[in-house]
Amino acid sequence: MERYEKLEKIGEGTYGVVYKARDRVTNEIIALKKIRLEAEDEGIPSTAIREISLLKELQHPNIVRLYDVVHTERKLTLVFEYLDQDLKKYLDVCEGGLDDTILKSFLYQLLRGVAYCHYHRVLHRDLKPQNLLINREGELKLADFGLARAFGIPVRSYTHEVVTLWYRAPDVLMGARKYSTPVDIWSIGCIFAEMANGRPLFAGSSEDDQLDRIFRALGTPDPEEWPGVTDLDGWREDFPKYPRPDGIDHMANLDDDGVDLLARMLSYDPQERISAQDAMQHPFFNFIRVQAQQNARETADRDVEGKSTVAGADATLD
Repeated sequence: MERYEKLEKIGEGTYGVVYKARDRVTNEIIALKKIRLEAEDEGIPSTAIREISLLKELQHPNIVRLYDVVHTERKLTLVFEYLDQDLKKYLDVCEGGLDDTILKSFLYQLLRGVAYCHYHRVLHRDLKPQNLLINREGELKLADFGLARAFGIPVRSYTHEVVTLWYRAPDVLMGARKYSTPVDIWSIGCIFAEMANGRPLFAGSSEDDQLDRIFRALGTPDPEEWPGVTDLDGWREDFPKYPRPDGIDHMANLDDDGVDLLARMLSYDPQERISAQDAMQHPFFNFIRVQAQQNARETADRDVEGKSTVAGADATLD
């Protein structure tokens, strides 16, 4: 560990502490996640092993990079790329929600990272603003795969104690043990609305309160719109019967395309929730796609001009 110089403590998690540090060899600023092993009879925590194995496989611009793993008798240290702040801190200083361009950029990058995970059969399962890191260039990256797990098809049965309460899907809240990629999409919908409004969408204080807040906003679900809901362990016939609203315009400060995309993410029936890949193609992101095409054309034009100039120079030399 002599290679890494601790600069300051920047966070604390379930198993240990995160430090901002400097790599003495490369002089690069990095993040050290130190995981305590004293309380573990069997050595390295299973969540840490899961995080390491996933991060080594997941190489993507919108996923935090794992550089190194240092294992001593009492500590496991993960060496990550360093990003300036997380989305939670960013939102704390942006009262009233994000600027439309920034919101679209962050949401698109979040979907890109999640689409990559889902393509590689990995659920994140703990998406929340605190786990989305942002650098000064405006790049957003998924972090903290402590609860993530590779999934197979058909979907396996999982423990339902996963996502932080406010971002937890109603199917998980009601005890669904067979779930797949839609649990991440619900979390993204909650983050989307929070970026638009500047405040959490469903800030429940308990699982029951969380469900009540969701039902108040979206109406109490029924088997017609959500087949199988009454079979879930957490379903109760005495749930308050809140009416279903005409739309969800009241839930977020968004244009029509934004409201439509949010509604597709917050569908009660997990099978009806939009996929991350399909969400990236939604009209809400037309501006981003047009911009990307223009940038690609400009780059191609510059390349052509450069080659023409070189060809002209060669002709002159002849």
